[in-house]
Amino acid sequence: MTKRFGFTLAEVLITLGIIGVVAAMTMPTLMNSTQGAQYKAAYKKALSAIAQGVTLNVALDGNSFADVTTAEGIKDILAARMNVVNGADEVGTIPYETAPTLLTQGANNYTLYFSDGIVFSFAGPTAGKVCSDPDQDSGISNGEKCKGFVDVNGLKGPNKVVECSNAQAAGVDAAQHTADCEVKNPTDIYPVVYYDQTILPNSQAAKAVLYGK
Repeated sequence: MTKRFGFTLAEVLITLGIIGVVAAMTMPTLMNSTQGAQYKAAYKKALSAIAQGVTLNVALDGNSFADVTTAEGIKDILAARMNVVNGADEVGTIPYETAPTLLTQGANNYTLYFSDGIVFSFAGPTAGKVCSDPDQDSGISNGEKCKGFVDVNGLKGPNKVVECSNAQAAGVDAAQHTADCEVKNPTDIYPVVYYDQTILPNSQAAKAVLYGK
């Protein structure tokens, strides 16, 4: 007699069940990792694009962040060199619960929507100030570092400020944690500080995403 080798129906079902369980366990992690990498890349792209925009404006028009006194002036600099599809002034028009804590209180505020889906919300300088580094010997006596945030995917979720993963269990401010910040799952909102021709991260978590591996 000829012997035939194969799998029984029960064996096939058990194997498929095991595959399904493993897939269910690994897929969320894989998806979060992929999405986090996209957020990270878009964040770096946004900072580079904004910095290039103001540098180009300095070269062509001679104006940097330090040469205007309102958020409207900052908007004009960026809109002249970048593809802005929409803009809204005043902090109340910014659809983010985190906006009041990420922007300078009492300053005029503005939000720019770029064609690639990135949003830049920022506070203009406070009265009598300009966006310039007060620690540098630039000859500008009324300089201050201005605040804002970048949302790398616009109004789409999760609309969550990036945090240090290793600070959450300690019960401290996860966004500003200073001891070896690690961000395992990058999110879509990144605090920034801008002045002169510079835009930089404005939290330890945002720094970890930009400068980390």
